[in-house]
Amino acid sequence: MDPIIISIISAVVALVAGVVAGKVIFAKNTQKQVEDAELQAQTILKEAELRAETVKKEKQLEAKERFVQLKSEYERDVNERNRKIGEVENRIKQKEITINQKEASIEKQVKENDAIKENLNRQIELVNIKRTELEKHQEEHIRRLEKVAGLTAEDAKAQLIESLKQEAHTQALALQQEIIEDAKQKANKEARKIVIQSIQRTAAEHTIENTVTVFNLETDEIKGQIIGREGRNIRAIEAATGVDLIVDDTPEAIILSSFDPLRREIARLSLQRLVSDGRIHPARIEEVVEKTRRQLEDQVMEIGERTVIEMGIHGLHKELIRIVGKMRFRSSYGQNLLMHSRETANLCGIMASELGMNPKLAKRAGLLHDIGKVPDEETELSHALLGAKLAEKYGENPAVVNAIGAHHDEMEMLYVISPIVQACDAISGARPGARREIMQQYLQRIKDLENLALAYQGVEKAYAIQAGRELRVIVEADKVSDVDSDKLSFEIAQKIQTEMTYPGQIRVTVIREKRAVNVAR
Repeated sequence: MDPIIISIISAVVALVAGVVAGKVIFAKNTQKQVEDAELQAQTILKEAELRAETVKKEKQLEAKERFVQLKSEYERDVNERNRKIGEVENRIKQKEITINQKEASIEKQVKENDAIKENLNRQIELVNIKRTELEKHQEEHIRRLEKVAGLTAEDAKAQLIESLKQEAHTQALALQQEIIEDAKQKANKEARKIVIQSIQRTAAEHTIENTVTVFNLETDEIKGQIIGREGRNIRAIEAATGVDLIVDDTPEAIILSSFDPLRREIARLSLQRLVSDGRIHPARIEEVVEKTRRQLEDQVMEIGERTVIEMGIHGLHKELIRIVGKMRFRSSYGQNLLMHSRETANLCGIMASELGMNPKLAKRAGLLHDIGKVPDEETELSHALLGAKLAEKYGENPAVVNAIGAHHDEMEMLYVISPIVQACDAISGARPGARREIMQQYLQRIKDLENLALAYQGVEKAYAIQAGRELRVIVEADKVSDVDSDKLSFEIAQKIQTEMTYPGQIRVTVIREKRAVNVAR
């Protein structure tokens, strides 16, 4: 046999022997491991059984302790409930005792009340008997009185009531008249005090303006330059400014005539610049007049702003400020409109302070009350209504709008400051020297007032006083009664309003006096 094969077979045999030996060894080792595992399992099982027994005992102990604790708590709850039930039972018993005592007391009172009731019933019976007897006596007495007086009881009662009514009515009228007179006296006294204090605390200038302005010249030679060739320069000035230039024999002076003070001021300033410059011809005149007009507009705005700042008025619309500035160049009956408005505003502020009202609002209304006199365009509205419309347009307070529109009674007065503005406007316009009036016209107006009153039947005398702002009419007492006096005063006031032209207001007072004179000898 080939040695190689033999060696291979030997090797295979050896390998098979090794594998068999290995399996035997592995089997032995495996069996040992199984036995060791069984021992460990038995050991673990015993330990688990011991642990379970221990846990079981512990849980049993815990359960017993918990049971004991719950039992103790339950017993405490039961004891507490029993205690509360005992307290409630005690209170119920106490209430039962109290109720029993009250029942006994009530029964006792009922018995006493029954006795009292019986006593009262007996007394009531006695009173009824006496009342019946009294009524009989009263009827007998009334019959005797009726027989003596000759009147029934109802007639006597009616006469007494009527007499008491008349007496009470007379006393009430007397008391009412006394209260009214006292109130009037106190109100008039307080009103005079406030008005006098307001006037005394306001110092105003006495301003009178004319419709002409005199422009002074250095020499009369300048008149020729102003007139120009064939009068072209003077015509150009009049056309550009709307002012009439009067060149007469007055030495070194030219008269500027216009009812519009603003135009007169533009013409005066323009002439002053033309004369200073020396170049006077139509083209130059138009240029200077236009430049002067623009500068005067700026001046108007500056005057308005300075006025509202000095018056302490804030938040005024720019257009209203411009209108206030334009007042400087307007006049009313010769009184400068801006000075009049400032004076009225100061009076309004003082009077409002005296009356415990808002002085700033009153001063604002006083300053703006105549803004309708300087309109930018011609209108058919009166200056009061136009002023109210402008104030409302530029967002003024409704109280200010009403005060402006109502200061000549052309609107209903809805706010307290409205009569204040009306009164202060009259004070400012009526003070001596405030407004210019020709003496003859003044005397004629006074005479017309007196003659108008004397034309009525029963008027004995008539006097126009307070510069024609009050008309006092004295009537004959036997021809005019008290009721007729009221009617006469109203009729005269209406006739003055419809037939005469006058500034401000006129108060008509009718005086009737009855005198009875006898001589004891």
